[in-house]
Amino acid sequence: MALFARRDAAAAGRTPLDDVDVVLADLDGVVYAGPGALPYAVESLNRAGESRRLGYITNNASRRDAAVAEHLRELGLIATRPDDIVTSPQAAMRLLRARVAAPATILVVGGDGLVHELEKAGYTVTRSADDAPAAVLQGFAPEVGWAQLAEAAYALATPEDEGGIPWIATNTDWTIPQARGIAPGNGTLVSAVHTAIGRLAVVAGKPERPIFDEAVARFEARHPLFIGDRLDTDIAGAQAAGIDSVLVLTGIDRPKHLLAAPPNSRPTFILGDLRELHEEYPDTVVAGDVTSVRDAAVRIDGPDIHIVSAGTRPIDLVRAGCAAIWATGRAIYGFRVPERLYADPFHRP
Repeated sequence: MALFARRDAAAAGRTPLDDVDVVLADLDGVVYAGPGALPYAVESLNRAGESRRLGYITNNASRRDAAVAEHLRELGLIATRPDDIVTSPQAAMRLLRARVAAPATILVVGGDGLVHELEKAGYTVTRSADDAPAAVLQGFAPEVGWAQLAEAAYALATPEDEGGIPWIATNTDWTIPQARGIAPGNGTLVSAVHTAIGRLAVVAGKPERPIFDEAVARFEARHPLFIGDRLDTDIAGAQAAGIDSVLVLTGIDRPKHLLAAPPNSRPTFILGDLRELHEEYPDTVVAGDVTSVRDAAVRIDGPDIHIVSAGTRPIDLVRAGCAAIWATGRAIYGFRVPERLYADPFHRP
Protein backbone atom coordinates (compact mmCIF):
# COMPACT_ATOMS: atom_id res chain seq x y z
CA MET A 1 0.00 0.00 0.00
CA ALA A 2 1.34 3.45 -0.90
CA LEU A 3 2.54 5.60 1.97
CA PHE A 4 2.20 8.93 0.21
CA ALA A 5 -0.20 10.46 -2.30
CA ARG A 6 1.47 11.11 -5.66
CA ARG A 7 1.67 14.74 -6.75
CA ASP A 8 0.54 16.12 -10.07
CA ALA A 9 3.77 16.41 -12.08
CA ALA A 10 2.20 18.97 -14.38
CA ALA A 11 0.98 21.50 -11.82
CA ALA A 12 1.61 24.87 -13.47
CA GLY A 13 4.41 27.01 -12.08
CA ARG A 14 5.74 24.35 -9.72
CA THR A 15 9.16 22.76 -9.49
CA PRO A 16 9.80 19.11 -8.61
CA LEU A 17 10.89 20.27 -5.14
CA ASP A 18 7.68 22.05 -4.17
CA ASP A 19 6.16 20.63 -0.95
CA VAL A 20 9.07 18.19 -0.55
CA ASP A 21 10.46 17.89 2.98
CA VAL A 22 13.13 15.23 2.29
CA VAL A 23 15.13 14.70 -0.90
CA LEU A 24 16.42 11.14 -1.19
CA ALA A 25 19.07 10.69 -3.87
CA ASP A 26 20.69 7.64 -5.33
CA LEU A 27 24.46 7.97 -5.67
CA ASP A 28 25.91 6.10 -8.66
CA GLY A 29 24.71 7.86 -11.80
CA VAL A 30 23.00 10.67 -9.88
CA VAL A 31 25.69 12.29 -7.71
CA TYR A 32 28.82 10.67 -9.13
CA ALA A 33 30.18 8.16 -11.63
CA GLY A 34 33.26 6.53 -10.16
CA PRO A 35 35.11 8.92 -7.85
CA GLY A 36 34.11 12.15 -9.57
CA ALA A 37 30.93 14.21 -9.27
CA LEU A 38 28.55 14.45 -12.20
CA PRO A 39 28.04 17.91 -13.72
CA TYR A 40 25.70 20.17 -11.73
CA ALA A 41 24.85 17.48 -9.17
CA VAL A 42 26.64 18.89 -6.12
CA GLU A 43 25.56 22.50 -6.48
CA SER A 44 21.98 21.48 -7.25
CA LEU A 45 21.73 19.21 -4.21
CA ASN A 46 23.38 21.78 -1.93
CA ARG A 47 20.80 24.30 -3.06
CA ALA A 48 17.98 21.82 -2.42
CA GLY A 49 19.39 21.16 1.04
CA GLU A 50 19.15 24.79 2.06
CA SER A 51 15.48 24.36 2.89
CA ARG A 52 14.92 20.62 3.29
CA ARG A 53 16.63 17.45 4.52
CA LEU A 54 18.95 15.58 2.17
CA GLY A 55 19.43 11.85 2.40
CA TYR A 56 21.12 9.33 0.15
CA ILE A 57 20.04 5.79 -0.69
CA THR A 58 22.58 3.46 -2.25
CA ASN A 59 22.45 -0.16 -3.34
CA ASN A 60 26.25 -0.24 -3.43
CA ALA A 61 27.30 -2.40 -0.49
CA SER A 62 31.05 -2.04 -0.84
CA ARG A 63 31.60 0.88 1.58
CA ARG A 64 30.56 1.92 5.08
CA ASP A 65 28.15 4.82 5.52
CA ALA A 66 30.95 6.89 7.04
CA ALA A 67 33.17 6.33 3.98
CA VAL A 68 30.33 7.31 1.65
CA ALA A 69 29.65 10.46 3.69
CA GLU A 70 33.33 11.39 3.58
CA HIS A 71 33.38 10.93 -0.20
CA LEU A 72 30.34 13.19 -0.59
CA ARG A 73 31.93 15.87 1.59
CA GLU A 74 35.05 15.69 -0.57
CA LEU A 75 32.88 16.25 -3.63
CA GLY A 76 31.43 19.39 -2.03
CA LEU A 77 28.32 18.13 -0.19
CA ILE A 78 29.88 19.54 2.95
CA ALA A 79 27.11 18.92 5.48
CA THR A 80 26.82 15.17 4.81
CA ARG A 81 26.94 12.91 7.88
CA PRO A 82 27.05 9.09 8.11
CA ASP A 83 23.44 8.96 9.26
CA ASP A 84 22.42 10.74 6.04
CA ILE A 85 23.39 7.57 4.15
CA VAL A 86 20.99 4.64 3.88
CA THR A 87 22.80 1.60 2.48
CA SER A 88 21.57 -1.73 1.20
CA PRO A 89 23.59 -3.56 3.92
CA GLN A 90 21.58 -1.62 6.53
CA ALA A 91 18.36 -2.71 4.83
CA ALA A 92 19.72 -6.26 4.68
CA MET A 93 20.11 -6.24 8.46
CA ARG A 94 16.33 -5.79 8.76
CA LEU A 95 15.81 -8.95 6.73
CA LEU A 96 18.57 -10.92 8.43
CA ARG A 97 17.41 -10.17 11.99
CA ALA A 98 13.96 -11.53 11.11
CA ARG A 99 15.52 -14.84 10.05
CA VAL A 100 18.69 -15.38 12.08
CA ALA A 101 19.53 -14.03 15.53
CA ALA A 102 22.97 -12.68 16.44
CA PRO A 103 25.65 -13.80 17.17
CA ALA A 104 25.16 -16.42 14.46
CA THR A 105 27.90 -16.92 11.87
CA ILE A 106 27.15 -15.34 8.49
CA LEU A 107 29.04 -16.04 5.28
CA VAL A 108 29.79 -12.76 3.52
CA VAL A 109 30.27 -12.29 -0.20
CA GLY A 110 31.24 -8.65 -0.49
CA GLY A 111 33.33 -5.94 1.08
CA ASP A 112 33.82 -3.79 4.13
CA GLY A 113 30.35 -2.24 4.02
CA LEU A 114 28.72 -5.61 4.63
CA VAL A 115 31.22 -6.76 7.23
CA HIS A 116 30.85 -3.52 9.19
CA GLU A 117 27.05 -3.73 9.40
CA LEU A 118 27.13 -7.40 10.39
CA GLU A 119 29.67 -6.86 13.14
CA LYS A 120 27.80 -3.77 14.37
CA ALA A 121 24.67 -5.93 14.64
CA GLY A 122 26.55 -8.56 16.67
CA TYR A 123 26.98 -11.28 14.04
CA THR A 124 30.10 -13.37 13.44
CA VAL A 125 31.57 -13.05 9.94
CA THR A 126 33.11 -15.84 7.91
CA ARG A 127 34.30 -16.23 4.34
CA SER A 128 34.18 -20.04 4.33
CA ALA A 129 31.28 -22.46 3.86
CA ASP A 130 33.22 -24.88 6.07
CA ASP A 131 32.32 -22.75 9.12
CA ALA A 132 28.66 -23.87 8.97
CA PRO A 133 27.19 -20.39 8.42
CA ALA A 134 23.58 -19.71 9.39
CA ALA A 135 23.00 -17.52 6.32
CA VAL A 136 24.74 -16.04 3.29
CA LEU A 137 24.78 -12.27 2.78
CA GLN A 138 25.90 -11.09 -0.66
CA GLY A 139 26.71 -7.59 -1.87
CA PHE A 140 28.88 -5.83 -4.41
CA ALA A 141 32.58 -5.13 -3.92
CA PRO A 142 35.22 -4.70 -6.63
CA GLU A 143 37.29 -7.52 -5.12
CA VAL A 144 34.54 -10.15 -5.30
CA GLY A 145 35.73 -13.01 -7.49
CA TRP A 146 35.27 -16.68 -8.21
CA ALA A 147 36.48 -17.88 -4.82
CA GLN A 148 33.88 -15.89 -2.86
CA LEU A 149 31.09 -16.88 -5.26
CA ALA A 150 32.09 -20.52 -4.97
CA GLU A 151 31.95 -20.42 -1.15
CA ALA A 152 28.43 -19.02 -1.38
CA ALA A 153 27.41 -21.79 -3.77
CA TYR A 154 28.80 -24.44 -1.45
CA ALA A 155 26.95 -22.98 1.55
CA LEU A 156 23.67 -22.65 -0.36
CA ALA A 157 23.65 -26.06 -2.04
CA THR A 158 20.59 -27.22 -0.08
CA PRO A 159 17.34 -25.37 -0.89
CA GLU A 160 15.92 -23.40 2.03
CA ASP A 161 12.62 -25.33 1.98
CA GLU A 162 14.64 -28.53 2.41
CA GLY A 163 16.52 -27.26 5.45
CA GLY A 164 19.05 -25.00 3.76
CA ILE A 165 20.15 -21.61 5.04
CA PRO A 166 18.78 -18.18 3.98
CA TRP A 167 20.42 -16.20 1.19
CA ILE A 168 20.06 -12.41 1.28
CA ALA A 169 21.36 -10.13 -1.47
CA THR A 170 21.80 -6.44 -0.82
CA ASN A 171 20.66 -5.64 -4.38
CA THR A 172 20.45 -7.02 -7.90
CA ASP A 173 21.54 -4.05 -10.05
CA TRP A 174 22.82 -5.58 -13.27
CA THR A 175 25.25 -2.72 -13.94
CA ILE A 176 27.09 0.04 -12.14
CA PRO A 177 28.28 3.32 -13.76
CA GLN A 178 31.99 4.01 -13.46
CA ALA A 179 34.22 6.80 -14.72
CA ARG A 180 35.40 4.56 -17.60
CA GLY A 181 31.92 3.33 -18.54
CA ILE A 182 29.29 0.83 -17.46
CA ALA A 183 30.52 -2.16 -15.45
CA PRO A 184 28.84 -5.34 -14.13
CA GLY A 185 26.92 -4.81 -10.88
CA ASN A 186 25.88 -7.05 -8.01
CA GLY A 187 23.02 -8.54 -10.00
CA THR A 188 25.50 -10.25 -12.32
CA LEU A 189 27.33 -11.74 -9.33
CA VAL A 190 24.10 -12.88 -7.66
CA SER A 191 23.07 -14.41 -10.97
CA ALA A 192 26.32 -16.40 -11.12
CA VAL A 193 25.50 -18.03 -7.77
CA HIS A 194 21.88 -18.56 -8.81
CA THR A 195 23.03 -20.31 -11.99
CA ALA A 196 25.21 -22.65 -9.94
CA ILE A 197 22.63 -23.62 -7.31
CA GLY A 198 19.20 -22.95 -8.81
CA ARG A 199 18.03 -20.79 -5.90
CA LEU A 200 16.80 -17.19 -5.69
CA ALA A 201 18.02 -14.68 -3.13
CA VAL A 202 15.83 -12.45 -0.96
CA VAL A 203 16.69 -8.85 -1.90
CA ALA A 204 17.02 -5.94 0.56
CA GLY A 205 17.86 -3.00 -1.69
CA LYS A 206 16.06 -1.19 -4.46
CA PRO A 207 13.54 -1.96 -5.91
CA GLU A 208 12.42 -3.80 -2.77
CA ARG A 209 10.74 -2.04 0.15
CA PRO A 210 13.20 -2.49 3.07
CA ILE A 211 15.63 0.21 1.95
CA PHE A 212 12.87 2.77 1.30
CA ASP A 213 11.17 1.95 4.60
CA GLU A 214 14.47 2.47 6.39
CA ALA A 215 14.94 5.89 4.75
CA VAL A 216 11.39 7.14 5.40
CA ALA A 217 11.56 6.07 9.05
CA ARG A 218 15.03 7.49 9.67
CA PHE A 219 14.27 10.93 8.17
CA GLU A 220 10.64 11.04 9.38
CA ALA A 221 9.68 11.98 5.83
CA ARG A 222 6.16 13.20 5.11
CA HIS A 223 6.57 14.26 1.46
CA PRO A 224 9.81 12.70 0.16
CA LEU A 225 11.14 12.87 -3.39
CA PHE A 226 13.49 10.17 -4.63
CA ILE A 227 16.03 10.82 -7.41
CA GLY A 228 17.43 7.92 -9.39
CA ASP A 229 18.94 7.00 -12.75
CA ARG A 230 17.48 3.51 -13.19
CA LEU A 231 13.88 2.62 -13.98
CA ASP A 232 14.01 -1.01 -12.86
CA THR A 233 15.42 -0.36 -9.39
CA ASP A 234 15.17 3.33 -8.46
CA ILE A 235 11.86 4.31 -10.03
CA ALA A 236 10.10 0.96 -9.61
CA GLY A 237 11.14 0.88 -5.96
CA ALA A 238 10.02 4.43 -5.24
CA GLN A 239 6.70 3.80 -6.94
CA ALA A 240 6.14 0.62 -4.93
CA ALA A 241 6.82 2.62 -1.75
CA GLY A 242 4.40 5.37 -2.84
CA ILE A 243 7.17 7.96 -3.18
CA ASP A 244 7.32 10.57 -5.97
CA SER A 245 10.37 10.09 -8.15
CA VAL A 246 12.77 11.78 -10.55
CA LEU A 247 14.56 9.94 -13.36
CA VAL A 248 17.67 11.96 -14.22
CA LEU A 249 19.45 11.20 -17.49
CA THR A 250 22.99 11.26 -16.09
CA GLY A 251 23.36 7.54 -15.38
CA ILE A 252 22.23 4.18 -16.68
CA ASP A 253 18.81 4.57 -18.29
CA ARG A 254 18.41 6.61 -21.46
CA PRO A 255 15.53 8.21 -23.41
CA LYS A 256 14.81 4.96 -25.27
CA HIS A 257 14.33 3.18 -21.93
CA LEU A 258 11.99 5.91 -20.71
CA LEU A 259 9.82 5.67 -23.80
CA ALA A 260 9.47 1.93 -23.19
CA ALA A 261 8.99 2.12 -19.41
CA PRO A 262 6.24 -0.16 -18.07
CA PRO A 263 3.58 1.38 -15.81
CA ASN A 264 5.32 0.31 -12.60
CA SER A 265 8.57 2.09 -13.56
CA ARG A 266 7.42 5.52 -14.72
CA PRO A 267 8.83 8.52 -12.86
CA THR A 268 6.86 11.53 -11.69
CA PHE A 269 9.48 13.84 -13.24
CA ILE A 270 12.03 13.45 -16.06
CA LEU A 271 15.17 15.62 -15.85
CA GLY A 272 18.18 16.03 -18.09
CA ASP A 273 20.37 16.97 -15.10
CA LEU A 274 19.81 18.10 -11.53
CA ARG A 275 19.72 21.81 -12.34
CA GLU A 276 16.15 21.17 -13.46
CA LEU A 277 15.12 20.34 -9.89
CA HIS A 278 14.89 24.09 -9.40
CA GLU A 279 13.13 24.92 -12.66
CA GLU A 280 9.41 25.10 -13.29
CA TYR A 281 8.27 21.69 -14.46
CA PRO A 282 6.27 22.17 -17.68
CA ASP A 283 2.69 21.15 -18.30
CA THR A 284 1.84 18.32 -20.65
CA VAL A 285 -0.87 19.53 -23.01
CA VAL A 286 -3.03 17.15 -25.07
CA ALA A 287 -4.98 18.65 -27.98
CA GLY A 288 -6.68 16.03 -30.09
CA ASP A 289 -3.96 13.54 -31.13
CA VAL A 290 -1.06 15.92 -30.39
CA THR A 291 0.84 15.86 -27.09
CA SER A 292 2.97 18.90 -26.30
CA VAL A 293 5.48 19.95 -23.66
CA ARG A 294 6.41 23.61 -24.15
CA ASP A 295 7.29 23.84 -27.87
CA ALA A 296 7.98 20.12 -28.37
CA ALA A 297 5.10 18.06 -29.74
CA VAL A 298 4.40 14.53 -30.98
CA ARG A 299 1.43 12.91 -32.64
CA ILE A 300 0.45 9.25 -32.64
CA ASP A 301 -1.25 7.87 -35.74
CA GLY A 302 -1.91 4.15 -35.29
CA PRO A 303 1.50 2.49 -35.05
CA ASP A 304 3.36 5.61 -36.17
CA ILE A 305 4.78 8.30 -33.88
CA HIS A 306 5.34 11.62 -35.64
CA ILE A 307 7.41 14.51 -34.30
CA VAL A 308 5.28 17.59 -34.92
CA SER A 309 7.90 19.89 -33.39
CA ALA A 310 11.27 18.94 -31.91
CA GLY A 311 11.21 22.07 -29.75
CA THR A 312 14.15 24.00 -28.39
CA ARG A 313 14.97 21.68 -25.47
CA PRO A 314 15.63 17.96 -26.06
CA ILE A 315 14.30 17.06 -22.60
CA ASP A 316 10.86 18.44 -23.51
CA LEU A 317 10.69 16.21 -26.59
CA VAL A 318 11.46 13.19 -24.40
CA ARG A 319 8.76 14.26 -21.94
CA ALA A 320 6.21 14.72 -24.72
CA GLY A 321 7.07 11.37 -26.28
CA CYS A 322 6.77 9.56 -22.96
CA ALA A 323 3.46 11.20 -22.12
CA ALA A 324 1.99 10.32 -25.52
CA ILE A 325 3.16 6.71 -25.55
CA TRP A 326 2.30 6.01 -21.91
CA ALA A 327 -1.22 7.40 -22.38
CA THR A 328 -2.01 4.81 -25.06
CA GLY A 329 -1.55 1.85 -22.73
CA ARG A 330 0.34 0.09 -25.52
CA ALA A 331 3.82 -1.44 -25.37
CA ILE A 332 6.63 0.30 -27.20
CA TYR A 333 7.13 -2.55 -29.67
CA GLY A 334 3.71 -1.72 -31.13
CA PHE A 335 5.02 1.60 -32.48
CA ARG A 336 7.31 2.81 -35.21
CA VAL A 337 9.44 5.34 -33.33
CA PRO A 338 11.47 8.00 -35.18
CA GLU A 339 15.12 7.91 -34.24
CA ARG A 340 15.14 11.58 -33.27
CA LEU A 341 12.68 10.87 -30.45
CA TYR A 342 15.18 8.70 -28.62
CA ALA A 343 18.29 10.66 -29.58
CA ASP A 344 20.56 11.00 -26.58
CA PRO A 345 22.33 14.37 -26.22
CA PHE A 346 22.29 14.08 -22.42
CA HIS A 347 25.38 13.65 -20.26
CA ARG A 348 26.23 10.16 -19.11
CA PRO A 349 29.37 8.55 -17.65
